[in-house]
Amino acid sequence: MRILAVTNMYPSSQNPASGTFVEQQVKGLREIGLEVDLFFVDRAQEGMKAYLGLGAKVCSTLRSFHPDLVHVFYGGVIADETTRAIRDVPTVVSFCGSDLLGEHLSGPLRRLLGGYGVLASWKAARRSHGIVVKSKNLLNALPYFVDRSKVRIIPNGIDFNRFKPLDRDACRRELGWNQNGFHILFSYNTGDPVKRPALAQIALEQVKKSGIPAELQVLCGVPHHKVPIWLNASDVLLLTSSHEGSPNIVKEALACDLPVVSVDVGDVRERLHGIEGCHIALPEADDLAAKLRLVYASARKVAARMRIQYLSLDHIAVQLAAFYEQILAQ
Repeated sequence: MRILAVTNMYPSSQNPASGTFVEQQVKGLREIGLEVDLFFVDRAQEGMKAYLGLGAKVCSTLRSFHPDLVHVFYGGVIADETTRAIRDVPTVVSFCGSDLLGEHLSGPLRRLLGGYGVLASWKAARRSHGIVVKSKNLLNALPYFVDRSKVRIIPNGIDFNRFKPLDRDACRRELGWNQNGFHILFSYNTGDPVKRPALAQIALEQVKKSGIPAELQVLCGVPHHKVPIWLNASDVLLLTSSHEGSPNIVKEALACDLPVVSVDVGDVRERLHGIEGCHIALPEADDLAAKLRLVYASARKVAARMRIQYLSLDHIAVQLAAFYEQILAQ
């Protein structure tokens, strides 16, 4: 099976942390034997002009690559333009978060662009032959006129060869961290206000008032292959986002047996269910701090890795391939 993957986010030398989940999904599909070609639109570097003539460029690639199916990884303008241009090849769109939920904590311009992106996602969802959402809240965010029979909930997979428990002391030495500190990891790779860094900082200050030597380690701009070192050097992952789809960092932390303290967002509650040592907190600094103190008082390692094997890259790739087959059969 030949798949054309169209995306506006993918790791590059300028943005090594961008779109790593797309890179990983493409890797998973290739590893199970699918032939995948990548069509990358560098929105981060080129701005909105990156979408000029996008439909014609995608169609030109179709004529040279001859895919069986086109999968657009992310909604918004890129999904709208791609699904509008393609006539004779089935299309699938993956919706991941803000492309359906909008930009609620950003400035006026970002909110305006985010609202336009949501409308573009709705149009793409109506046209596409298949839809992948990462969590139930994104399924619920689809407009009423989208046929639910063409939607599948398939989260992003995790590379268990990359994300695994490592020696904590060695990881801390590599990063130059205090060996005796209580290191709280906060993922801010996108720099998006939806992550609510101010809330994380207030929670940190409350933890420190308890006499705990807590430090907030901000994960930002770190290449994906280095993220396991940060996870294993940490004592806990903290997530305070106002909205998410299926945050990869949570699944990556669990693959490293790292405790997670998170607000109830996206599919996090589902991922943490039954894992002792992980906690869902209210979106309030007091409760977040209380849950962080519980982690500090515990062994600071959880038995999570074996419970999330269903999220491996190959398992998720097989689910996607089965969905492709269903669409092609129709």
